[in-house]
Amino acid sequence: MEAGLIVVAVVVVVVLLFLFAAVKVAREYERGVIFRLGRLLPEPKGPGLFILIPVIDRMVRVDLRTVTLNVPPQEVITKDNVPVRVNAVAYFRIVDANDSVVQIENYMVATSQISQTTLRSVLGQHVLDELLSERDKINVILQAIIDEATSPWGIKVSVVEVKDVEIPGGMQRAMARQAEAERERRAKIISAEGEFQASERLKDAAAVMAQEPITVQLRYLQTLLEIGSANNSTIVFPIPIDLLTALSKAAGSDGN
Repeated sequence: MEAGLIVVAVVVVVVLLFLFAAVKVAREYERGVIFRLGRLLPEPKGPGLFILIPVIDRMVRVDLRTVTLNVPPQEVITKDNVPVRVNAVAYFRIVDANDSVVQIENYMVATSQISQTTLRSVLGQHVLDELLSERDKINVILQAIIDEATSPWGIKVSVVEVKDVEIPGGMQRAMARQAEAERERRAKIISAEGEFQASERLKDAAAVMAQEPITVQLRYLQTLLEIGSANNSTIVFPIPIDLLTALSKAAGSDGN
């Protein structure tokens, strides 16, 4: 009787061990890459419940969620020979679980290395102004190159973003002086444009006054009104030049 109980207990333990080794569960975002006697099965397992053959099957669990990869800062010499320090971030995910296990030993390390080398190579082909003002275009170039390089590993790179660009202090001061000079240039151009437009309007006004002399008298009276409305202790009465000319002629005729 006792021997029978021992046999039953052993059988139960063996069955439990078999079930523990054979029954696997993969989450919705996981896939199980199966090697049967060393050979890769065509289709990965999951999600859900599936059974492996103990000892014969070996499973490698693969996560299909998007991975955020921080590319460490890289020392880069731009096309115009400016040393900068740049870091970036890449977002990628596995689209082929089998290739991510079979085609590459460690896809995380490999993707990080290819991202670093691509970052240095691409930024070295652009001048500093492009790196600062055309970052979106550079991001697209980086994404296309890295995605093409990692595609055989079953990886899809969706986004690559250049994060920080560190510029030497001397270059920052030079750029600040350049920006200040550019602002002064624009201010002078705007001021000159304003003076030109004002002179054009004055020319038009002079042409109108030349055709209608009465407008000069109206403007004279308006000026007197404006002076009188102000709280001034001294009032200057402007005298038209024509009146001074007439007086001078009259004085000259009297002298003769």
